[in-house]
Amino acid sequence: MPATRNALARLSRFFSIAGLVLLAAHSMAAARPNILLIVADDMGFSDPGAYGGEISTPNIDALAAAGMQFTNFHVSATCSPTRGMLMTGVTNHLVGMGNMKEIMADNQKGKPGYETWLNDSVVTLPTLLQDAGYNTYMAGKWHLGMRTESQPLARGFTHSFALMESGADNWEEKHYLPGGSATWIEDGKQVALPEDFYSSFTYADKLISYIDEGQDQDRPFFGYLAFQAVHAPHQVPEEYIEKYSDQYHAGWDAIRQQRYARQLQAGLLPDTGERAVSDDWGTFYSTPHIDWDQLSDEERAYRARQMAVFAGMAEAMDQSIGKVIKYLKDSGQYDNTLIIFMSDNGGESTVLREVAPLFYRLRYNTDQEALGAKGSYSEYGPGWAYASNTPFYSYKGSPFSGGMRVPFIISQPGQIKPGSRSNSFGFVTDITPTLLEAAGVAAPQGEYRGRKVHEIMGTSMLPLLRGQATRIHDPEHITVYELAGGIAVWQGDYKLVTSKTGAIPARKGMQLFDTSKDPLERHNLAAEMPEKAAQLYGAYEDYVKRYNVIEVPDDYRAWEQVKINGRANFIAENRSALFAIGLIVLVILGMLVRLVIRRRQR
Repeated sequence: MPATRNALARLSRFFSIAGLVLLAAHSMAAARPNILLIVADDMGFSDPGAYGGEISTPNIDALAAAGMQFTNFHVSATCSPTRGMLMTGVTNHLVGMGNMKEIMADNQKGKPGYETWLNDSVVTLPTLLQDAGYNTYMAGKWHLGMRTESQPLARGFTHSFALMESGADNWEEKHYLPGGSATWIEDGKQVALPEDFYSSFTYADKLISYIDEGQDQDRPFFGYLAFQAVHAPHQVPEEYIEKYSDQYHAGWDAIRQQRYARQLQAGLLPDTGERAVSDDWGTFYSTPHIDWDQLSDEERAYRARQMAVFAGMAEAMDQSIGKVIKYLKDSGQYDNTLIIFMSDNGGESTVLREVAPLFYRLRYNTDQEALGAKGSYSEYGPGWAYASNTPFYSYKGSPFSGGMRVPFIISQPGQIKPGSRSNSFGFVTDITPTLLEAAGVAAPQGEYRGRKVHEIMGTSMLPLLRGQATRIHDPEHITVYELAGGIAVWQGDYKLVTSKTGAIPARKGMQLFDTSKDPLERHNLAAEMPEKAAQLYGAYEDYVKRYNVIEVPDDYRAWEQVKINGRANFIAENRSALFAIGLIVLVILGMLVRLVIRRRQR
């Protein structure tokens, strides 16, 4: 009997200890937040209602009201470099996205850091979270490489439904550029789209299904929801467009003025006494100012419809965000979820139909009444992009604020003060260290899983989010950025913008701004403060040497490179078909020659 009692006692202690271990594990999982990272594509600073826009975005606005809204947060000026830094916390020049594939200069192609896929020198945020016990899911645009080793499944996602390329039609499987392919891969296998596919709705539903499937595993999740919206082609069901049918007939200058007035009234930006409207639009592609009043009635109606489609597409995305948040609330997961909403760059000014007008005429319906529908193609051009980026100068692709300063919101119940706001400078590489610290996961120190990796370069925002600091970076901290010839360097309130090439046609030379007093980047201080300008440019030169930046040649033009690379990609991806067509043409020509020779011999 004593032996039996002792055995029972030992067994009881074992189960008690096991129970405590399980309870501790459960408590740890509960303490670690779920993370939902939401990325809009090509959404300008002022498009959401919370940033002054007239577009209905109640779910994005609710996130801003529930958490911290940033007014001075920056990303890369184009998408894949932003996404490379977002997934790693490391500069785009090391991760494989030194330039975007679509505008890659000839001297950069194939060089280390410019592979156009997420290379093996970095460990990704989802990998680190997955190894720490998180379920990791993504739905939406990837744009970080087609090779197997760079796909979501290989870079830390438990489940993923991903568009691999830079963008695509929102209704069906086709790319928006000549020669481009549109590929969706789910968990490592190429898949066909469902018959009822609409990008924003499908991506939200996919992410919900993944989270729901893993909910009984007692693990926190990391969800990456990367919308195609509002990247061209702008497409959305008609009922979303109808709401804005009369909204935009006053034109882009009027909308920009209205948005800026709301921004100043809300205290999003300091009132410098200047108007946000100017004939000097500023762009990466030298787009001239277009006077709305000088357009014909027909042209104004067409362009108003284009912006209505864009607005409807943004609202449909917001509704999809709301669906995910409602699921989290209904399933009891919302209160332990940290949510980020952001855009990957500023509004896009490019009119792609100018690259290949015949392609777009043959492949898409561009009639006014069709815009937004399946089979249509709509893009809103520099005028509306100028309104999207209110009150800033320039567009996507540019190192000025119009290309890089984006809406950015972080919300977490009980952890971040509702309705708080920060004008502290932040950069996309700050996101990875923030999320790792929130999850209690250590960042790798130059090595991971027995291989060397680049160290994370950003700074955690957690002290700011928890009210323990007033800014993200020390005032002396320097952040350097380069893409396609465009250069930006920040230190404290100062920002240097310049280019060593002709890549930025507008505002050539050194441009130095005090962003605290001059957020619109109107007053160049380089002549008044030559030492500060030289210091910041010296930091850029050090950056070039340290990270093996390959600068574009002096005659580089991103717009021209789009055309060159587009033609090259079309030939490369259609080589077999082009060869077959060429062979058929040669056979026909041969037959014609023989026919002519025979006739002459008669």
